[in-house]
Amino acid sequence: MRAIRGLWRWRRNPLRRSTDLIEAWVALVTLVLIAVAAPLLGVVVGAAAQGALQRSVRQQQHDRHLVVATVVRRLGSAPVEPDPDTTSAHDTRSRVLADWTGPDGSHRHGPVLTTLKSPHKGDHFDVWTDPHGLITARPLDSTTATTHAVLAGFGAALLTAGLVDSARRLIVWRMVRRRYARWDQAWDRAGPDWGKAGTGS
Repeated sequence: MRAIRGLWRWRRNPLRRSTDLIEAWVALVTLVLIAVAAPLLGVVVGAAAQGALQRSVRQQQHDRHLVVATVVRRLGSAPVEPDPDTTSAHDTRSRVLADWTGPDGSHRHGPVLTTLKSPHKGDHFDVWTDPHGLITARPLDSTTATTHAVLAGFGAALLTAGLVDSARRLIVWRMVRRRYARWDQAWDRAGPDWGKAGTGS
């Protein structure tokens, strides 16, 4: 609104400088870009991210399999969580040596992280594997993918708005610097006559 008021105020003002009008137009263009272009770009980026992430969801759900593993023995605890989308930061996983059978029928044996609080030999738990039976992270779910896409779109809109406003500020800053430089030149031309006798002051 300030840009529109600025344009209206400078429309027929005798004190209007060309830079005042340019500054008001720059503000108006910035307002339109932030109100229209930034949300539009956010929607486009969000839709593109949604499409890519949903393809990843389908691919991961096709390629990753939930199999049952059996505890052989406990190896210790692992306070660092490798898959932040699955559990909270307060969860502590136990590290165990386990046996499992991959989707391709291969028998696997190795260290695995489990959510069992007190794992004992023979306990069963679920693990995610690739088609060859190698341990992998759980597949991305559709809800998480949509959340990431929305955040990507929102971030793109904010970034666009920030860049547009930064460009406006840079343009106005350069105009103000140029205006001050012109004033300095005018004062320099008038300055040497100040206070001298016979100059009409």
